[in-house]
Amino acid sequence: AVITRFGLGYAPNSFHAVRNHLRGLGYTQEEMLASGLVKRSEKGSLYDVFRNRVMVPIFDLRGNVIAFGGRNMGPEKPKYINSPETVVFKKSRLVYGLNIARRTKRPNLILVEGNIDVISLHQAGFDNAVAAMGTAFTADHARILGGATHELVICYDNDAAGKKAIEGALRELRNVDVNVRVLQLPNAYDAEGKPIKQDPDDFVKKFGPAAFEKCLNGSAGQNDYRLGDLMSRHDLSSEEGRRAYLKEAVA
Repeated sequence: AVITRFGLGYAPNSFHAVRNHLRGLGYTQEEMLASGLVKRSEKGSLYDVFRNRVMVPIFDLRGNVIAFGGRNMGPEKPKYINSPETVVFKKSRLVYGLNIARRTKRPNLILVEGNIDVISLHQAGFDNAVAAMGTAFTADHARILGGATHELVICYDNDAAGKKAIEGALRELRNVDVNVRVLQLPNAYDAEGKPIKQDPDDFVKKFGPAAFEKCLNGSAGQNDYRLGDLMSRHDLSSEEGRRAYLKEAVA
């Protein structure tokens, strides 16, 4: 059901499978290049961009396929690649999964970092999960989400990069009339006791939907999250640390 809902597929381990298929449908070289599905080699021939990858169609709000994302099946780098921007695909203006999540009966939307996180949460019963396309959360993303829900729960990875991304999203969401909460997943540790990154996909597969629902219900308001994060970065046992904390807290 999830494969059908999200249109998941596979790109063969071939340099010419998609090119030949599109050519057989009557598309010109210019149209194929404009789609972002093929590129031109130094010798001038066209070759497939996506090879040996799980394919994730990217839909607009109306449910039209406007781009693709691909996750490697082997050692290929990078792990994820997306279609380049085109006339119809602008990453800064697209929220992945919103065409489905806007029909949820849940009272909020859950904002995660990637397509796979969205799909895993939907599979676990959280049909309100979405992800902002691109590497940065933009004012357009904030505007779109603010128009789609009254409450947004941010659930990014629990590493340093994830926390930095949360701060960026909170800055953009200040200008939107939406209640924002932050769900911080519990820390995970390796065999040596060192902290490791844990994302929604990892968490729901390891601990199940009920554990994620519990975390969701305990998510903090954005002010509580911000103050808690500041406290963790300052030594409140010293006067200097308390002064620095208060200075940032009122900024």
